[in-house]
Amino acid sequence: MATPPRPATFAEAYASIEQRPSNAEPSAYGAVGLSTRRLRSNSGGPLPQDLDEMSPAETNSIAPPAPVYKIVLTGGPCGGKTTSLARLSPYLRERGFEVITCPEAFSILVSNGMAFDYLAAVQGMDVVVQDTVMDMQIGLEDGFERVLRARGKPAVLLCDRGLMDGSAYMSQEAWDRLLTKRDVQCVSELREGRYNAVFHLVTAAEGAEQFYTLENNAVRTETPELAKELDHMTRNAWVGHPNLKIFDNSTDFEMKMQRVVEETAKLVGLPTHMQRITTKFLLKREPDVAAFPEDVRVRIFDVEKVYLYEENITSENISQEYSFIRKRTTIGEDGSASGSVYGWTAVQKTHEGQVIERKRIITKREYNSLFNNRDKSRHVVRQKRIAFLWNIQSFTVHVYQRPVSDVCILHAQVQSEGTNDEDTSVSIPPFLEVDKKLMTDSEEDEQYGAYHISMKK
Repeated sequence: MATPPRPATFAEAYASIEQRPSNAEPSAYGAVGLSTRRLRSNSGGPLPQDLDEMSPAETNSIAPPAPVYKIVLTGGPCGGKTTSLARLSPYLRERGFEVITCPEAFSILVSNGMAFDYLAAVQGMDVVVQDTVMDMQIGLEDGFERVLRARGKPAVLLCDRGLMDGSAYMSQEAWDRLLTKRDVQCVSELREGRYNAVFHLVTAAEGAEQFYTLENNAVRTETPELAKELDHMTRNAWVGHPNLKIFDNSTDFEMKMQRVVEETAKLVGLPTHMQRITTKFLLKREPDVAAFPEDVRVRIFDVEKVYLYEENITSENISQEYSFIRKRTTIGEDGSASGSVYGWTAVQKTHEGQVIERKRIITKREYNSLFNNRDKSRHVVRQKRIAFLWNIQSFTVHVYQRPVSDVCILHAQVQSEGTNDEDTSVSIPPFLEVDKKLMTDSEEDEQYGAYHISMKK
């Protein structure tokens, strides 16, 4: 199975980011590439031109030999973030992963003397504070990630909130002004281009009101009504990330925490009992985004999906194995492309029907290299994707453009303790026209999947 190549020299490691600013594009084995400017300032001198001249730790920090997963835990007040962080750290360490927890930058400011009234004390103060928070968050995340890379072992960086969270506490005008000030060309740089997954834990004020409390967080001051409003805005802030997982309060708190652990296990390739599956529906036609309710945040992407040559199966437990790469381009409100991120996915199917996926963010250069190794017996699949939230569930509409143009599939992310479709519940948005449900692992499910559609007849 084709895998992202590990750079052998400094030139290869930084060929695609040497001329870029500090908001560097993703690397193969971590969620974001570290900028050469920052590495130079930390080392006190210019970097050597060959990885052979560097210490093993320095080499690992640039070309890590093992994956580093970067996960954001976010959500409304009293949603379970603190407990989740405490649960995940020992769980992952006991299974061989190095783990570092990155604290929330805004809480550091508040717990060290910054009062909330600073935000309204002077006109434009909200932009200054969030700019500072972003600087701190980037510094903390990049520093911790560098340490984990240098360690050279499989690792997970657990982030208490991420860069997009700030947008939930600002007006759209102020947020746009901040992005312009920071020379951010596309929000995908701060979202899927930086983090492998985003776990949103819904506030207890929505669905578990009797358990909502302010006692376990000195920084928390929100009423239940405000908590629900902030939770909604935070969910919307991350719409568009392909690995946005929402953990509601439909179960008790202990099961909610178990769902977070199981989702993490699936992301890093550990065995899991609870499956988060994608329930699919064939739509009658492409939805009209203009007809969506005004309070539904929508993100649109152009996707290019390329299947790679398959290798011989080496494990007796695996019945099928393949990999693909994907380019995901953000489309702005004016219809223009504003930035792309790139990913590599390996898929294994067991004889028992379990699907195991491993995902990595890769660079444009690595994408182009792997593209040349694509399976020529398959078409390059192109889709338009429409991502949105409805009734605390994540949806994505896949509108095929090539090699077919008459297929439109609704994907709904749901959790199930079994593999039976009866175990799942989906709240279908009323503004979509559904033709029929595609039963999991059925012939129809395969027929409308990209893997089947890509095959040249």
